[in-house]
Amino acid sequence: MDTKRTLGRTGIEVSALGFGCWAIGGEWQSADGQPLGWGKVDDEESVRAIRRALDLGVTFFDTADTYGAGHSERVLGRALGKRRADVVVATKWGNVFDEETRTLTGADDSPRYARRALTASLRRLDTDYVDLYQLHLSDADPERAAELRDVCEKFVSEGLIRAYAWSTDDPSRAAVFARGEHCAAVQHRANVLQDAPEMFALCEELGLAGINRSPLAMGLLSGKRETGQALEAGDIRSRPPRWLEGFEGGSGADPEWVARVEALKDVLTSDGRTLAQGSLAWLWARSPHAVPIPGFRSVAQAEENAGASAKGPLTAGQMSEVERILGR
Repeated sequence: MDTKRTLGRTGIEVSALGFGCWAIGGEWQSADGQPLGWGKVDDEESVRAIRRALDLGVTFFDTADTYGAGHSERVLGRALGKRRADVVVATKWGNVFDEETRTLTGADDSPRYARRALTASLRRLDTDYVDLYQLHLSDADPERAAELRDVCEKFVSEGLIRAYAWSTDDPSRAAVFARGEHCAAVQHRANVLQDAPEMFALCEELGLAGINRSPLAMGLLSGKRETGQALEAGDIRSRPPRWLEGFEGGSGADPEWVARVEALKDVLTSDGRTLAQGSLAWLWARSPHAVPIPGFRSVAQAEENAGASAKGPLTAGQMSEVERILGR
């Protein structure tokens, strides 16, 4: 398979597999104590994992200012160091947080805040530009978003960012940003259990990259989650918010979801793949615009995810078999 992708109409080239940096931000929370991270994390292991990914050909890293209340950006910036120019860095803005207490405190969709947030992200990432700057408020007002798109165009002209995108699961909202000259992508949820046909069609029609968050369904497609398996207290999946499907509060993975994963196991692990690698292979077969960004917290996970590229996308026959199993 072609192991490279171009971010929309920008000419910015990335590896077909990106790495999502939410989990390496460590623990953080909402104002009412809801965990928003993936539990405790070892920063030194995170740094080693990022550098290992670089050695294995991964050139695209996606983070957000709010992950770990700034911590993910700091860890990523440190890990990249002198290799910053070799990679494409994406981050996001729109959420307001307190770094000291690692708490999400609100949201701000004002143009003034966009500039403040970008300045702070550049400092934490230890860089003078962001390759892809993404609006992190999935349901922001489309009229306000059009203003923010124009603000992003200004950031491009100032050399602060190279391109921009919206992280949203609403195709009509994504289309608002796509009207901008330097809009390169939309970040949206997609995995073998949660297809996104409208969004894939939009990417095809408008020439956008589809950056796929939750490509492993929040870990369900890693093959390591079982029904009734408790999660640590600082893990968002231990008290799943309304939008997080596939997990039940306090009791781990939803049995129905686990059963679906089990049913898919044989086809996804064909040709010597792990379950996670097969899930990434499904996304590459699903769309030539797909750039999945699985999360990671260890060198071993980085190696497993990066290893998916060598095995390429699923075949047409395997894709049909997945649809048959899921009854779609």
